[in-house]
Amino acid sequence: MLQELVRTSPEAVGIPSAAVSALVEKLERQEGGAHSLMLLRHGRVAAEGWWAPYGPHRPHMLFSLSKSFTSTAVGLAVAEGLLTVDDFVLSYFPDEAPADPGLYLATMRIRHLLGMTTGHSEDTLPALLSREDGNWRRAFLECPVTNPPGSLFCYNSGATYMLSAIVQQVTGQRVVDYVQPRLFEPLGIAAPRWDVCPAGINTGGWGLNLRTEDIARFGQLYLQEGRWGDRQLVPEAWVKTATTFHSDNSMRESPDWQQGYGYQFWMCRHGAYRGDGAFGQFCIVMPAQDAVLALTSGVRDLQAVLDAVWETLLPAMGNTPLPESTTIEAALDDQLGSLAIAPPAGAAASPMASEISGRRFHLGADAGNRVVQFTFDADGANYRVEDALGTHDLPVGLDGDWAETTTGMLFTPVRTLRDAGEHLVACSGAWEDEHTFAFTLCYPETPFHPTARYRFEGDTLTMSLHPNVGWDDVAGREFVGRAE
Repeated sequence: MLQELVRTSPEAVGIPSAAVSALVEKLERQEGGAHSLMLLRHGRVAAEGWWAPYGPHRPHMLFSLSKSFTSTAVGLAVAEGLLTVDDFVLSYFPDEAPADPGLYLATMRIRHLLGMTTGHSEDTLPALLSREDGNWRRAFLECPVTNPPGSLFCYNSGATYMLSAIVQQVTGQRVVDYVQPRLFEPLGIAAPRWDVCPAGINTGGWGLNLRTEDIARFGQLYLQEGRWGDRQLVPEAWVKTATTFHSDNSMRESPDWQQGYGYQFWMCRHGAYRGDGAFGQFCIVMPAQDAVLALTSGVRDLQAVLDAVWETLLPAMGNTPLPESTTIEAALDDQLGSLAIAPPAGAAASPMASEISGRRFHLGADAGNRVVQFTFDADGANYRVEDALGTHDLPVGLDGDWAETTTGMLFTPVRTLRDAGEHLVACSGAWEDEHTFAFTLCYPETPFHPTARYRFEGDTLTMSLHPNVGWDDVAGREFVGRAE
């Protein structure tokens, strides 16, 4: 029987609406910004919201939150007798093993990959990504193992990739296909997209894309110790093992990154645990409160997000339902229903618009030798770019509206394996002053919504880029172009 998620009010599950509202306000003040949240308590959805143009139907890049799903795939393979966590890593890759692997590599086990205690002193991911022949397994195995496995915590996305490679080897399927009938389908998750390496192996440690509700369902499954409806999808023993302290990470700086590491799950303060990913992708499980919080974001300070949860939600969760108030609940509904990424503020028109509309401006090599062109008319604005990938037309909404299209033009700071092809983008802009037009390009399936600012003075255009996250190497830099 498929377990459905029932919607209810926060008060019905012992949470004041004011606490949810306070969390939303704190998230909105975070640099970069939140994109979505879904709060579950006692198995019911107490609150949910998306910052437009993000929405409930759209998947979001999870980055390292993907690791917790790879861990689950390993747990399923263990349950089916296909491997054990004490297997030696090299036993799965005899053809890629170095001629002289050394004692530390030879004694590395699957549990060391799971717990980030492989013995490496630094993440192996750069070595994988720079491998010219595309053999990431060999790249990992050739990285120096400078410490005894099990002795040192070192966050290592390459280790999670190796888990994915092992699962594919023992099952004959990519991780995403292996877990589809065992995990995703029973949870009601549509077949997701997961990046692959040059050899066709799911990246494991990143690259999975899911909706906010999918993240929440996954967290609820773990809160229920692997049970969903009338089925035990993940062995209870694996859930407990994966979310138990295995590795000491107390040397790290932030308090919620010092509480220990399980099998691709982080231990948190307050007895909670989580999967998380870059720029604030969270699946937070709070067993003592019987609650799950799913968040997607584009923020710079991940600890500040967790602090907001502990400060607003945790102390407010009571053991009994609270009195209902239609006025208070309606105010929260209005707040959650009006969430939006803030586009540039300003006017929808400027005398300058007619002067530069249709003119082509050439930007130099430092800006990719682009040609840019704005067109302003009664229907709104259009931004055209000619670059090495072709010609791209982006409609730009005005007066706070977002205009959506797909484009092969990338403003994202992170180069992924999916760079090629079309990406969904939504644009909204305004004249900040008579000479300056700015617009935000929101890629609503990613954490990225940079703002581009263009200042027109005679035949000169000055462009600057302002990312919400990442892209620090070009943040605020100015690129000068000339009109034809």
